[in-house]
Amino acid sequence: MIDKETLRKVVSLQRNELNIFENGTQREDIKKIDMNIPFAVILTGARRVGKSTLLRQLMKKVKGFYYFNCEDSRATSFEVEDFEKLDEIFHDDYGNQDYYFFDEIQNISKWELFIRRLVDIKKHIIITGSNASLLSRELGTRLTGRHLNHEVFPFSFREFLKIKGKKENIDSFERYLMTGGFPEYLRSERPDILQELLKDIISRDITARYKIRNQKALKELATYLLTNIGKQITFNSLKKNFKLGSIHTITSFISHFEDTYMIFTISRFDYSLKKMNINPKKVYSIDNGFSIKNSVSFFDDRSRLLENLVFINLRKIHKEIFYFQDKNECDFIIKNGSNIIQAIQVCYQISKDNQERELNGLIGAMDKFKLKEGRILTYNQEDNFVIKDKVIKAIPVWKWLLEN
Repeated sequence: MIDKETLRKVVSLQRNELNIFENGTQREDIKKIDMNIPFAVILTGARRVGKSTLLRQLMKKVKGFYYFNCEDSRATSFEVEDFEKLDEIFHDDYGNQDYYFFDEIQNISKWELFIRRLVDIKKHIIITGSNASLLSRELGTRLTGRHLNHEVFPFSFREFLKIKGKKENIDSFERYLMTGGFPEYLRSERPDILQELLKDIISRDITARYKIRNQKALKELATYLLTNIGKQITFNSLKKNFKLGSIHTITSFISHFEDTYMIFTISRFDYSLKKMNINPKKVYSIDNGFSIKNSVSFFDDRSRLLENLVFINLRKIHKEIFYFQDKNECDFIIKNGSNIIQAIQVCYQISKDNQERELNGLIGAMDKFKLKEGRILTYNQEDNFVIKDKVIKAIPVWKWLLEN
């Protein structure tokens, strides 16, 4: 519990500090968020991805609002019962407003009880949080059908061009491919920013929250996965390599990584759910710069970085992404409802040595799912292939990013 006068001071200080922070580059996400709907709008994403900045940008769109940062160290004793005091302070000091903004709300146990009451009286609520599973579990118990989720990712290529003042070309894309899109890192390009980010996720979002004792193994596994983006993994091999004793420990660790948006895994597609669960997964990271600066060795495999970048941009739009493997592999197939709607191959450079393999992997997926058109995404090549009744278009990733 926190006493009312201390809480009042914290609210006032936070409000004044809003004027100190830069509003930053306006996010493309701002166009997608409707703040006038009678639901709670939940902004989720990794730490330092720009959720708080987006929250402040949304505040600029309304005349009056309430604001509270739940991660403020000056309010560490804040509990769910204190929301009543907080609401009284809001009304006493800032009048009657319809918009509530809460930053990193998952830090307050049972926060959804208060938010549900605000939704019931038709208030507009915008919330940020850094743990997908935790938020969805709490939202599912109290706010089913009364909330909308919006995932925030690192800067897109278009946003990167804006913050760096660069033009749309292969040179600027090369820079983006290697630096990624974490806003704070792009401003200074200090490696320690991304290295400290990994430490924060491990210690604050995973170790402390889930009371994990073997933090060393957790960090080593995270580093290994960040170094091996685009590769296939099996839980059994990871269990043996890291001597963690059980498959359950590995699956739990990777689940925590995914909940914090640090790591993503996709399954090999199969109509059998049982087979999908036991087949090797492919692993990707939230950001190329984050992977490079936290890898165990110097890492500049542009082919895998290109594939990782494509995955992240597919993940912004689609939830059901798989890889396909028969005689050859197709990097990504996209499922919508019960249908496979896209097949995409990523190839850094199409050459005589790899053309047949890359095309056959894509065609295998197109045949399987009866697709007439397919895509090969390259570093900087454009081409068209017509094979029997199938059309395959090769396009540079940087042009594809600007299309999307």
